Amino acid sequence: MKLLTNLLLALVVSTSSYAQSYDPVILKKVNTLLAKMTLEEKIGQLNQYSGRQVTGPVNEQNKTQKADISSGMVGSMLNVKGAKDTREVQEMALQSRLKIPLLFGLDVIHGYKTVFPIPLGETASWDMQLLEQAAHIAAKEAAACGIHWTFAPMVDIAKDPRWGRIMEGAGEDTYLGVLAAKARVRGFQGARLGGTDAIMACAKHFAAYGAAIAGRDYNAVDMSEVQLWQDYLPPFHAAVEAGVATFMNSFNSLNGVPATGNAYLQRDILKGKWKFNGFVVSDWGSIGEMTHHGFAENDTIAALQAITAGSDMDMESKAYINGLALLVKQKKVDVALIDDAVRRILYKKYELGLFDDPFKFSDPAREQRVLNDPSHAAIARKVAERSIVLLKNENKTLPITTAAKTIALIGPLSKSKLDMAGGWAVQPVDTTIFVNIYDGLKNNASGASILTAKGCAIKGNDRSGFEEALGIARQADIVVMAIGETFTMSGEAKSRSNIGVPGVQQQLLAAIKATGKPVVAVVMAGRPLIMDTVNAQADAIVYAWWLGSEAGNAISNVLFGKYNPSGKLPVTFPRNLGQIPITYKQTSTGRPVLPNGDITYRSAYIDVVNTPQYAFGYGLSYTTFGYSNLQFSKTSFSGNDSVKVSFVITNTGNVAGEEVTQCYIRDKVASIVRPLKELVGYQKLMLQPGESKTISFTLDKNKLAFYNSNLKLITEPGEFDVMIGGASDNTPLKGTINYK
Repeated sequence: MKLLTNLLLALVVSTSSYAQSYDPVILKKVNTLLAKMTLEEKIGQLNQYSGRQVTGPVNEQNKTQKADISSGMVGSMLNVKGAKDTREVQEMALQSRLKIPLLFGLDVIHGYKTVFPIPLGETASWDMQLLEQAAHIAAKEAAACGIHWTFAPMVDIAKDPRWGRIMEGAGEDTYLGVLAAKARVRGFQGARLGGTDAIMACAKHFAAYGAAIAGRDYNAVDMSEVQLWQDYLPPFHAAVEAGVATFMNSFNSLNGVPATGNAYLQRDILKGKWKFNGFVVSDWGSIGEMTHHGFAENDTIAALQAITAGSDMDMESKAYINGLALLVKQKKVDVALIDDAVRRILYKKYELGLFDDPFKFSDPAREQRVLNDPSHAAIARKVAERSIVLLKNENKTLPITTAAKTIALIGPLSKSKLDMAGGWAVQPVDTTIFVNIYDGLKNNASGASILTAKGCAIKGNDRSGFEEALGIARQADIVVMAIGETFTMSGEAKSRSNIGVPGVQQQLLAAIKATGKPVVAVVMAGRPLIMDTVNAQADAIVYAWWLGSEAGNAISNVLFGKYNPSGKLPVTFPRNLGQIPITYKQTSTGRPVLPNGDITYRSAYIDVVNTPQYAFGYGLSYTTFGYSNLQFSKTSFSGNDSVKVSFVITNTGNVAGEEVTQCYIRDKVASIVRPLKELVGYQKLMLQPGESKTISFTLDKNKLAFYNSNLKLITEPGEFDVMIGGASDNTPLKGTINYK
């Protein structure tokens, strides 16, 4: 009873913050409607169904669902899309007593019809304006098809590439994750909610889902509070600051408590400390899944735990619609808890303008106009080009020159279109608008002939296609190999215990390399892959993630030098499985490896070096950059003062190119052990050959702050190393400042 009393007191504060933060006119409408609702109608607003079968003739599968919608027992539908279908289902909802419109949600993760690179790939651009632009086009297309709400962005920090959902986020770094979260929220939600070019965003998965033990999806998470606050919560807080409309809790348990039933996360932090006034939706069935966790003995108890903890909407477990009324009758749930959840949901419906016009997003004419906007493809191509990371380029193998009269394109992904979409593309994927690598090369070949062979499948051990591939390789001046994962090998429930290049693709590459022809590996995947043979034998490696509709054109533009690659890795690439999890943000132990490489009784492996294959922030260009003249405006500061760090960067090559200059710090001595390097700033800029520019970063106490063992954000006096360069393992400029 004491717990319930405390929660009700918290709700008073929450309702008060509504009055301070929200439009009082809308809030008055919400409260007026809420007063008219029966308990059953209130619970209906907390109920979300998936509607893949809801349109069309009545059948056994959907007749109960349709009845629930028309009687006001459903607040939201997911997986209903298109102007026609959303209008049809909305008309059902308007048959209810109070005519409360439905919310239509969909997983619009990296595009709707126009497909952009997977989020991890997009983040490799280190260009937040592009991330925002891509999200906005996705929102514009989705909104034109009747969608009000996307279950994105995923802002989970992920350091384990075995986890299939690493593809959905911004990678391993908190600083970069914070910026990506804000950019994507702004992109989805536009200038304001209610515009027909914007949809509600949803920050997910709250919280720490990306740290699932062993990289196994849905698995438990166990971490210190310091790590939670330092690394995993900041992107969620950034989403709140950006005005995100909704949150989604996560499948995992966190330190023994399922996130769906975690009052500390949802009541204390999100709705309490952060004063979040949107609403929280469960992940698919996660309320009912608390019984599988062994946290609830049945669905009714799970409903009690979830509503008490702060989960407002039940996605597909039916625990609320089946159990909450009984819990209220039994006086186990105070109706004030339900009112708070309903109030949050109704506010968003009013904010979207659905009470004024329930069909404002279901306009067939706008749907056709927006989905056929040719400018979207051009922007998708630009984003895709900038997401590509050049990992290797020996002997200037790339770009391909006009001397190459015959190009061999070999590999199982040479002509694939569907795989270019990557995981979490909106289904069904319209592959007619996709450009594969073969078509992209033909568009840019300038008279060169393109020979192609599959060589092998992505999975399996069949080598029967090797001979054909070797035959065309021998005829070519250069070989481009399109290899990697299928789009079904990364994403939700796609964890892999072995993240090597699957099948016999690397053996095919080795055989092709033995012909003596220069080999360019174009690797496509939703995660970092371990690529022993590729790393050792390919003359050039282009990491292309899954780039979306314009993948082929973007890859071809990079291969032929029409675009000079500028991507940088947002996640560390390990040398082998035994290094996982590996991140650039390591802390030193009492026995670090000695400067001379001696590992005797040191924190090291005896069979592999500690360093990764490719470090966070790494990425090559067709030009080179020099760093010089590091200067500090002062070497010591205190309080709210700051230090300006400046340096000169020069394009020392022969072609124009973009560089991502990165600023890292190290707190040399602190009350808790701090990372050896921590990203605190970056800038991306274009330089012409021979051009130099002076760049500056500002360091203040906020950039130096960390959470101490009491979970207080503090900045301690002391010395801080400052490191500047083009990657976390390449920081040629170094200096020291002192905070007093």
